[in-house]
Amino acid sequence: MTATVNSPAVLASRPPVVVPASAPPLGLGTAVRHALVMASRNLRKLRGDPGQLLDATVMPIVFTLAFVYVFGGAIAGDTGSYIEYFMPGIMALTVTIVSRTTGVGLAVDFGTGIVDRFRSLPVARSAVLAGRIISDAVRMTIAQFVILAFAVLIGFRVHTGPLELLAAIGLLVGFGVALSCVSAVIGLTARSLPTVDTIATLWMVPLQFGSSMFVPVETMPGWLQAFVKVNPMTLVVDACRGLLSGGEVAGPALGASIWIVGAVAVFGPIAVLRYRVKR
Repeated sequence: MTATVNSPAVLASRPPVVVPASAPPLGLGTAVRHALVMASRNLRKLRGDPGQLLDATVMPIVFTLAFVYVFGGAIAGDTGSYIEYFMPGIMALTVTIVSRTTGVGLAVDFGTGIVDRFRSLPVARSAVLAGRIISDAVRMTIAQFVILAFAVLIGFRVHTGPLELLAAIGLLVGFGVALSCVSAVIGLTARSLPTVDTIATLWMVPLQFGSSMFVPVETMPGWLQAFVKVNPMTLVVDACRGLLSGGEVAGPALGASIWIVGAVAVFGPIAVLRYRVKR
């Protein structure tokens, strides 16, 4: 009798089925290393195109010259007093400008198809997103020292110490990272690059102008003061004023830190989810 298909003799004659081993999950150390490689890739672009630093350096300098020497006398009575008040604000404005490019950069990478190539490689899924934010944080840090050097050149002085200065820069960069998470969500959600650029700019306008960045809160209408006092931009700027020129630090710094942690905790996971599903 002919052996059936499932008889022991036929089964024994078949070659063994080899089940491919699944790729081992990437550890945290590997994911961090991949993110740093992606950040290095983004930063290397600055060598061939230093103009990418213009938004982080030249633009804040232009804003400083315009506000200090055009509006400073009208706002504070003299430019010297306004420089002391305004420079922590322009340092905060700088991180908002740089953070906008997080969403734009992600939109460009998806548009060119480079992300599809990354996805075909054994690269941590979080590396592209984290690398973009890390590289922008480095640009923010560079910009802070450039703006600070320019501020000293036109008369600004740090009245505290080096530790307070580093704490102010750290707070500003942390705030910038939180804004970059929001910008990443915009860049991974909007359907076109012009839309990303527009939304990433527009949503920051209330944060920038509805704050104590340019003028004291007391000079604003009462209905607006309620928003300005809880605006994270106001808290960051006031904390930096205290760290650089002396004054209250604990209250504004605590409020700013709560906003920063909350924004990263909310928009960070959303950005990761949007990156996973975006095509």
